[in-house]
Amino acid sequence: MVRPGTVKLVLRGARTACTPLHVRSLATPSSSRTGFSQTLEDGPSWRTSSVTKFRQSRLGNTKVYASWFTTSELDYHDSSPRLPSFLKTSIPKGASYAKIKEDLRGLKLHTVCEEARCPNIGDCWGGKEGETAEEGRRGATATIMLMGDTCTRGCRFCSVKTSRAPPPLDPHEPEHTAEAISRWGLGYIVLTSVDRDDLADGGAHHFAETIRKIKQKAPQILVEALTGDFAGSLAQVSLVAKSGLDVYAHNVETVEALTPFVRDRRATFRQSLSVLEHAKKEGVRITKTSIMLGVGETDDQVMDALRELRKVDVDVVTFGQYMRPTKRHMKVDRYVEPAEFDRWKQVAEDMGFLYVASGPLVRSSYKAGEFYIENVLRGKAAENRTKTLVASSELDGMSSSRKLAT
Repeated sequence: MVRPGTVKLVLRGARTACTPLHVRSLATPSSSRTGFSQTLEDGPSWRTSSVTKFRQSRLGNTKVYASWFTTSELDYHDSSPRLPSFLKTSIPKGASYAKIKEDLRGLKLHTVCEEARCPNIGDCWGGKEGETAEEGRRGATATIMLMGDTCTRGCRFCSVKTSRAPPPLDPHEPEHTAEAISRWGLGYIVLTSVDRDDLADGGAHHFAETIRKIKQKAPQILVEALTGDFAGSLAQVSLVAKSGLDVYAHNVETVEALTPFVRDRRATFRQSLSVLEHAKKEGVRITKTSIMLGVGETDDQVMDALRELRKVDVDVVTFGQYMRPTKRHMKVDRYVEPAEFDRWKQVAEDMGFLYVASGPLVRSSYKAGEFYIENVLRGKAAENRTKTLVASSELDGMSSSRKLAT
């Protein structure tokens, strides 16, 4: 029989015991923390599978404890494939890198290297290793982005800011750009720009004026112009093509079938082909384009794209891995293995392209391509000079022969 003021505790395998209530409440410690309280205190751990269980059982659809999860932890639950080791790069550094960055800030210039978060920025801006400072600078490559840092288009792969009404053009930008480039002592420079559909000429006059200024200040520098499609206006393409550049580049970005889903709807694969074809007709020595892999393309689609590019006599093509800039952009379909990039390089070379750069970290203005193109351009110039000298010698010989005959 139980007295008032006591509680009867029944334990399995033990005899019944009676304990006063006031003793139980003051002297007996709590048996254990609840499972939820303990989980709150411990937090998630990747050493076990408790994170997933905790998130599913406790968080549900709420984001109350989202701050507990780091970016990499949240990425773990993303359906996108994980970044492979061969796509990881080192932190940019070096004297050439620091010099270029300092000058860009001082002259208020923009680069696609920074705006597009290019993984090769340290490699390209750093120049050649083991060389003198001057030789290192000549080996460096920078891609200047003209007409501001805000684009009128919104491609699903690009991290550049977008707006229907970007700020007006800086009339001093051509002069500032030429001054910076001549100061760096680079051997090869790439100029690109945001799309400016808000301007009547798409910014073609601004682009051409910048190239002319560079050639005036530093005629030895080779200039590549990576342009937009100028909304299909071939007159604007001609304006840039005849400005004194050495390489005309325009990126098709992806295969024709995926273009509507990857690029802004105002850009089409056929329109890009017409830009490259017209630039060649205007006398440009080298035309160039780039294709991203890993966005859902098939081998047959890539082959079709290469055939179309050869039909319009494109000289250089580059292949690179699409890398998602932020979670607001389209997902990576797959990470292409380096061996597959090697295969596409061989395929394109067999099709007759003058030069092919292909690799996971290759971009349209990647410096390895510039080294080769620079040699090709300087080789062509030397070849032309040789032909001129030979022709001149032949004329002199013919003139001498005529004098002797008379």
